[in-house]
Amino acid sequence: MLNRSKLAAAALLAAVFIAGGAAGWGLREGTGHDGRRRNRGPDAMVAYLGRELKLTPAQSDSVRAIFARHRSEIEALWSQVRPGFDSIKTRVRAEIDAQLTPEQRARHQRLVEESEHHRRGDSTKAKPEGARN
Repeated sequence: MLNRSKLAAAALLAAVFIAGGAAGWGLREGTGHDGRRRNRGPDAMVAYLGRELKLTPAQSDSVRAIFARHRSEIEALWSQVRPGFDSIKTRVRAEIDAQLTPEQRARHQRLVEESEHHRRGDSTKAKPEGARN
């Protein structure tokens, strides 16, 4: 059974993982870093904000210009932060794996691979266990 400190550590880890994912999504959406043109980048973010905030066409143009004006700053910051983020992500995954059974580790690896495919915008998906060609 988990003691209180392990439970707190697991909760913190989950919170960090979710925050990291949200930050990555925001940066990717704001800068178009995933390589796909469709539904990504500043235009996607402007469309999202337009829907959620009911922006006028003039406001949408202004928001798009703001993203364009700050794009190089965002890219420069992300290029500095990304190696550290990737390092932490690798350590977190290794620490999670250390808590899992071999079967759980295999499933966790598949989940990680599916997440990475989704993040990169790959149209292919990691095959589930037992899947055939």
